[in-house]
Amino acid sequence: MRVTAADKRLLNDFQRDFPLEPRPFVRIAETLGVAEDEVLTRFADLRDRGMVSRVGAVIQPNTIGTSTLAAMAVPPERLDEVATVVNAEAAVNHNYEREHEINLWFVVTAADAIGLQEVLKRIERRTGLPVLDLPLEEAFHIDLGFQLT
Repeated sequence: MRVTAADKRLLNDFQRDFPLEPRPFVRIAETLGVAEDEVLTRFADLRDRGMVSRVGAVIQPNTIGTSTLAAMAVPPERLDEVATVVNAEAAVNHNYEREHEINLWFVVTAADAIGLQEVLKRIERRTGLPVLDLPLEEAFHIDLGFQLT
C-alpha cells in the first residue's frame, strides 16, 4: 500500500490540534498548499484503503453520553462471526481480540445508560453469548498518536 508524502503529512500533522472551525479542511488545505477537495479526496482514499477509520474528536469518556468497556468469552471457532456482529453496532468504536478465555473486548458508547444497555443486550441476543460490562472507574489518558516518518 503506497502512502504519498501528502498522505503522510495528513496523517502526521493533524493527529492532534485538528482545526476547530466551521471548515477545518479548508485550513488543512491552506497549510498543505492544496485545494480543500484534494484534502477531502485524500482522507476518503485513506479511509477506503483501511488506513484511517475515522476523522473526528476524541472526547474524554462519560463527559458527553456514556460508555463502557465490554468483553466476551467467545469460542475460538465463532470469533470472526461474533466480532462481525459486534462491529455492526454503530455504538462500538473499537474491538480487539485478546489471548485469554475472555477473548473479545470492545468499547460501547451511547447517549445514555439506557441506550448503552440496549446495545449490550442486542449483542447478547444476536450472539447468544453473555457480555461482561466493565464501566470506567478511573480515567487514564493514553496518547494514541504516532509518527509515520
